[in-house]
Amino acid sequence: MLQTLHLGKNAMRILLFFIMFWAALPCSAQVSTDAGSEERQVLKTLEKLFDGMRTGDSALVHSVFAAEVQLFTSYQTKDGKSVLRKGDLQRFLEAVGTPHDRVWNEPVWDTQVRIDDNLAQVWTKYAFYAGNEFSHCGVDAFHLHKTAQGWKIFHLTDTRRIKPCEVPEEISKKIK
Repeated sequence: MLQTLHLGKNAMRILLFFIMFWAALPCSAQVSTDAGSEERQVLKTLEKLFDGMRTGDSALVHSVFAAEVQLFTSYQTKDGKSVLRKGDLQRFLEAVGTPHDRVWNEPVWDTQVRIDDNLAQVWTKYAFYAGNEFSHCGVDAFHLHKTAQGWKIFHLTDTRRIKPCEVPEEISKKIK
């Protein structure tokens, strides 16, 4: 003889929660895999930028930027005045492409990537070296847009300072 199972309201809620939880697991795993793939693509865009700076390849650097881009630098003057200076992509590309005696190297660490749909934000600490000589450090804050050609940087603001700079030992060892 069949008996009907009678559950109280709380038991039904708990049962429903577990059913929905287990049913959603495959979906959440797929989302996380896709997000990881997108994150890797965003980071590859930034790797191209830093590779281009290291090799003096202004065409490679230019390839990662959107047609319209805003560049800014935030810093403090020696007398403590806060400054936000607007940059110019063309001047940056010319500086990268002009032969220089020392390699421009900008290692990064503590990189955080956030993505929603076709918008990505990357916040990362960096140190800038000309050859083996430390120049400055700070944070790079990137905004990228996903296009048919891939992720493109449309906004970059960096901070710059000489002190305090806590460059991880594994990075400073590689430079010297």
